[in-house]
Amino acid sequence: MSTLVGKKAPHFKAGAVINGGEMVENFSLEQYIGNKYVIFFFYPKDFTFVCPTELHAFQEQLKEFEGRGCAVVGCSTDTEESHWGWLQMDKKAGGIKGVTYPIVADTTKTISLNYGTLFGDYDVDDAGNLVATGPMIAFRGLYLIDKNGVVRHQLINDLPLGRNVNEALRMVDALQFFEENGEVCPANWSKGKEGMVADHSGVAAYLGKH
Repeated sequence: MSTLVGKKAPHFKAGAVINGGEMVENFSLEQYIGNKYVIFFFYPKDFTFVCPTELHAFQEQLKEFEGRGCAVVGCSTDTEESHWGWLQMDKKAGGIKGVTYPIVADTTKTISLNYGTLFGDYDVDDAGNLVATGPMIAFRGLYLIDKNGVVRHQLINDLPLGRNVNEALRMVDALQFFEENGEVCPANWSKGKEGMVADHSGVAAYLGKH
């Protein structure tokens, strides 16, 4: 699937668990448009090994994201009941108790499919039966969505490769720096460093620190 960067984030309504244990219907990212940035990330499965380390890592940095006006939302192809059960398990037992941001239940696989992070696809066999060509779970996809609902950053990791939550936070900083200053962010830029601006001759020049 082609990149979603520069395009509107695909719309969906689905069940989710919010506030660490409240199951809701028709959860949507539309509630954040015009109000907040969103880090929307996919993970493969509940009750696994790498996934809880990522979910806890996002929770540990949640105040940093919220302080930047950015919501964090997780998603997998498990049911909301599975999410709820995992949220009741202590961290030492492999659970994600203490995670408070929303976790979406993509039980139809359509959210993962529309975001281009579904591992597997549907096909039809010779008998006309619908069959899966893969495990039908999500890769480790991550999307930074701006206040207009447009995807500005996209990252998809294979199943064994856990993500760096600090890098996701850095991308929020970079987007906000660009929006506030009209400057671009060079390689390895981080908050507090200089940005760059291109003059009319096309030469990029460093500007002061922010």
